[in-house]
Amino acid sequence: MKVEKIIPISLNKKEALIYATTVVSEIIKKDIKKAKFLGGGSFGMAVAITFMDNKKIVVKFLRAENMLKQEVMALNELNKYSTIKLPKVLFIREKDKIVPVDCYGMESIDGRNAFWAFDFLFASKKKRLAFAEDITTALYNIHKHTNDKFGELDNAIYDDWNDFYKPFAKEVLVNAIELNQNGKLDNKILDALKNAWDKYDIIFSEKVEEACLIHGDLNIANIMIKNHKVSGIIDPLNTMFADKEYDLFQFDNLTGKWFKLKETYIKKYGASKYIKQKLAFYGLYNEVYCYIKSGVLVNSIMNPLVKNMNKVIKEL
Repeated sequence: MKVEKIIPISLNKKEALIYATTVVSEIIKKDIKKAKFLGGGSFGMAVAITFMDNKKIVVKFLRAENMLKQEVMALNELNKYSTIKLPKVLFIREKDKIVPVDCYGMESIDGRNAFWAFDFLFASKKKRLAFAEDITTALYNIHKHTNDKFGELDNAIYDDWNDFYKPFAKEVLVNAIELNQNGKLDNKILDALKNAWDKYDIIFSEKVEEACLIHGDLNIANIMIKNHKVSGIIDPLNTMFADKEYDLFQFDNLTGKWFKLKETYIKKYGASKYIKQKLAFYGLYNEVYCYIKSGVLVNSIMNPLVKNMNKVIKEL
């Protein structure tokens, strides 16, 4: 995971729709009924294509170098082990003069993004716990796939998790100090990062025994539901062989706490001694890492992470 700012390839909604129809017409060669923009983030945009027979696929554009290879590799690997469906990759297309953005086509997952399914927040406790049960079971099945080494899917070379993760965290801190000096990062965020770093050797003192396959970004917004049941998992990011607990901090982001995803996983499969501090560390450092890459600071996510880090660090 390189800690550096990424300048995304220019792409707007109108261009995404045009490029998606161009790519699908070129590769699938079926008549298209409509194209619908699904949304996107700092480095990705998705378009749903509906054919005349009403079958659908999704075209995802990746606006940063090397994302195409990594994301396709992640989807293919995760799909081997998850008990919940991830989109099957149908084709890949590297950028050229006609379509100047890398993209791939994948199956369309029925349902809605669980974060935006506001009615689901008020579903019965039974349904919410069933949701948590399904998600954690799928994640554990992914985690059961292990490797001899830690690291990225195509470059797992580290014998110990800390050999891989600690230099990454240090690089995040160094970049954060520079941003703070340039007036681009609040003191309260930097102070929380520093306080956590000072306790690194305690927080990560328990050896991570297994290099587990992880999704890398399994927050509530990357879970699809239909009729209040899980219909799929989407958008892996930084999928690698890692500490399995690195997959758990995302469960508390956005509305994830309401479904007790983290608590359900820990109750079923156990946790390390300093789990609260580890997840707080992972969450805060990941959010700053995302800010470094994209230049976008999401205060609604960052502020609770800072508060939680400051709280749990006092318990050591």
